[in-house]
Amino acid sequence: MPKRILLIGGPSTGKTTLLNHLKSSGYTCLEEISRVVIKKAQEEGINQLFLEQPLLFSRLLKNARIQQFKAGQNYPDDYIFYDRGIPDTVAYMDYIQQEYPKEFVTACEQYIYDMVYVLPPWEKIHTTDNERYENFEQAQRIHNELLKTYSSYNYTPIEIPIGKVEKRAQFIINTLHNN
Repeated sequence: MPKRILLIGGPSTGKTTLLNHLKSSGYTCLEEISRVVIKKAQEEGINQLFLEQPLLFSRLLKNARIQQFKAGQNYPDDYIFYDRGIPDTVAYMDYIQQEYPKEFVTACEQYIYDMVYVLPPWEKIHTTDNERYENFEQAQRIHNELLKTYSSYNYTPIEIPIGKVEKRAQFIINTLHNN
C-alpha cells in the first residue's frame, strides 16, 4: 500500500501549484475537493456554503475526503499526495468556532496519513476568488488552527520552505527518502 502524504496549509500557500508540479513529475496527486463542493452549492444558489451552512459543508468535505483516503489504497505507487486531509474539516470549524459532532473526531482518529507537510502563509502569492475569500490575516489564523489541530491528532507537520515550486518539490522528495 502506498504511503499517504498530505499537504496542508491555509489559502494561497502554493499547495495546488506544488501538487501540479509533483503530478507532472510522475507522482499520483489527489486534488482538493472543496472547490467542487463550493461550485456545486453555488450552482444550487448557495453563494458561500461554508459561511451559510458550515456543518453541512464540513460534513460533505469530510465524507468526500474519507472516500478519497480509501481510494488511495488502490494505487500501485509508493506515495500518494493529498491536497488537504480529514483533520482540515475540524480545523476550519474550530477556526469559525462551529460545534461539530463526534463523527468528525472519530474520522480524524480512524484515517491516518503517513506524513504531513505544511506550506506556510505567503503574502506575495495570496489572492482571493469566488471560492477563496479569506484575506491574508485570516489565512494566517487558519494556518495556526491547522497546526494546532494536526498536532492534537499526533501529527508533526514538516514545514516546506517558501520558494520556487521546483525547490519545494525537491524538499519533499528529499525528506521522503530520508524517513
